[in-house]
Amino acid sequence: MTPATLIAMQATVEALPEDAPAQSAELAQQAVAGVAAAPGGSELNLLQLVLDASLPVQLIMALLIVASVVSWVIIFRKRSVIARAQKEAERFEERFWSGAELTKLYAGATQGRGPIGGLESIFEAGFREFDRLRQRRSTDARVQLEGAQRAMRATGSREIDGLEHNLELLANIGSTAPYIGLVGTVFGIMVTMHGLLASGAQVGIKDVAPGISEALLATAMGLFVAIPAVWAYNRFANGVERLAVRYDAFAEEFSSILQRQAHVDE
Repeated sequence: MTPATLIAMQATVEALPEDAPAQSAELAQQAVAGVAAAPGGSELNLLQLVLDASLPVQLIMALLIVASVVSWVIIFRKRSVIARAQKEAERFEERFWSGAELTKLYAGATQGRGPIGGLESIFEAGFREFDRLRQRRSTDARVQLEGAQRAMRATGSREIDGLEHNLELLANIGSTAPYIGLVGTVFGIMVTMHGLLASGAQVGIKDVAPGISEALLATAMGLFVAIPAVWAYNRFANGVERLAVRYDAFAEEFSSILQRQAHVDE
């Protein structure tokens, strides 16, 4: 390349204006001001998204709302039931290990005004069967003890079954709600795409965004239903398991007491 050509090319290059940084900053400020002054039509309105959703998506959202209400009702009721069972177990164990006579404890359990449950019902069933077999003079100590143990196992199983009532429904809600919401999302996207294709017009992101938002809202609702249900199920299942261990331990300890009592009677 000749020197003359280089000189010509350098002559055609224009230098940047000295105030270029200031102009860039001014343009940026104008852009920010334009965004701030934009109308609030792009704000997220969840209620409007639900109202504007297609019928299949609305049905799925309604199903998720019903499932959420049912799960919260179970959560509050089960929380009260398990807490009451734990307190009753603590109170009865204090009375039982305080040195009170078994006959007095049995009389208090059978002559009480309200229904009994938990450890007290296990004690009442075991002592009732033990006393019934003991009145038969021909029954030996082993048969008396086995009868009391069977009665306590049966009563303990009924108590645990009552505590576990509706936990399966809570687990089902927690495990299926995200998938139900996902089905709503799929339906919403399908309806949105079908409507756009049927219009035949050229569309942009602002035409697709509302329909996609309505569809994704179903998935979000499914997660909001599932998370509390799963957390509550794990918590309550752990509480029921602890009570079951407590009931079994008490039955074993009470069986040892009854065994000693049976040998004394012999």
